[in-house]
Amino acid sequence: MAGSHLSAKTDPGGMRVSGGRFQRWGRLPLYVRILFGLVLGVAVGALLGPRAHALDLPARLILRLLGALAPPLILVAVIQALLTAEIGGAVAWRLGRLLLLNTVTAIVVGLVVANVLAPGRHAHLPAPSISASAKTDVLNQLLDNIPDSLLRPFVENRVIGIVLIAVAFGVAARSLQGAQRELAERLASLGFTCILSVLSWVIAFVPLAVFGKVASIVGGSGLRPFAALGMFVLAVLLALFLQALYYLARIRFSSWVRPRDLISGTRDALVMAFSTGSSTVTMPVTYERLFDRVGLRKGSASLGALVGSNFNNDGTALYEAMAALFVAQLIGQHLSLPDQVLVVLTSVIASVGAAGIPEAGLVTMTLVFSAVKLPTEYIALLLSVDWFLDRCRTTINVMGDMSVACLLDGHEREARTSP
Repeated sequence: MAGSHLSAKTDPGGMRVSGGRFQRWGRLPLYVRILFGLVLGVAVGALLGPRAHALDLPARLILRLLGALAPPLILVAVIQALLTAEIGGAVAWRLGRLLLLNTVTAIVVGLVVANVLAPGRHAHLPAPSISASAKTDVLNQLLDNIPDSLLRPFVENRVIGIVLIAVAFGVAARSLQGAQRELAERLASLGFTCILSVLSWVIAFVPLAVFGKVASIVGGSGLRPFAALGMFVLAVLLALFLQALYYLARIRFSSWVRPRDLISGTRDALVMAFSTGSSTVTMPVTYERLFDRVGLRKGSASLGALVGSNFNNDGTALYEAMAALFVAQLIGQHLSLPDQVLVVLTSVIASVGAAGIPEAGLVTMTLVFSAVKLPTEYIALLLSVDWFLDRCRTTINVMGDMSVACLLDGHEREARTSP
């Protein structure tokens, strides 16, 4: 023990400096590291030209690892959410309908904006050589996602099959009693924590993936794809704005709350959602502002903010659907109506397990892309702007939670007596 302690103290100075540099790099926010990788990638790509294609390897490797982690992460996340959700009866059904309607509306808004503006058609990138699969109708595509074995959905990254398995095991675990139920909850929590730890290791290398992919694209295609990426950012912001207007209109006509009062009372939560990029971290502030400042009933504020944050990820689902269509436009791959329906279903189902997962859009996007046979390596290109769009869509996620809480509260305000 003493020897090892002495060795640590008398390490060469070079090693100590190197460790300090890595620690300082690790303490930087992820978006700063991503921006650094973006700028360096542009410079190296312009310098090396077509030879920068070899730098694409880290991005492909990291995205393969993310694709491998996504299925078990979604499985455990959904099981844990089902085990810990404490709602039931008519309120549960009404809450479920509101959450589903919000999410489907968000995805449809995203697809309409992406189809009309077509930001990906402003540039062209080579499509990776993948085996073309026979086109089938929506029904057959859905049947293909129904698992015929417990392992096949995990091998083929079929999110619908994964969530069906997770729901089956989650419902079965909820029926357990006493010590068995407690053990099931502990195992789900332990599994979720362990997978998140591994995910954090992979995410630490995301700036390297951005560097490699950007250098490869700039070296082969110049800066034109980034003009298309700028159009994509504007398209996503427009779609998120339209989704926010939808929330405010629903609140105005289906509850006693007035949109202006809601925005004024929950301003802190919205700012916190944008600054942290996490609806889970913002959840306590959202609940407190809805209950104390807006004046919602405790049950409505709790269901909207606490339960909604686990299942309501409208902004994330909207972004994933738009990202799929954008990449398809970039590589000239036509997504038919059945393909876009499958994108809608996959995005809805993947968003269920996205709560509490760092960089959730990045993780579940690999499943959405796999569902319609899109190359996942181009997700690395989106990472250069994802840090900003992540904060925007998190703000929309929190606003969606607030809209659900207001709609649950109804048309009549609760009368409160002064203390």
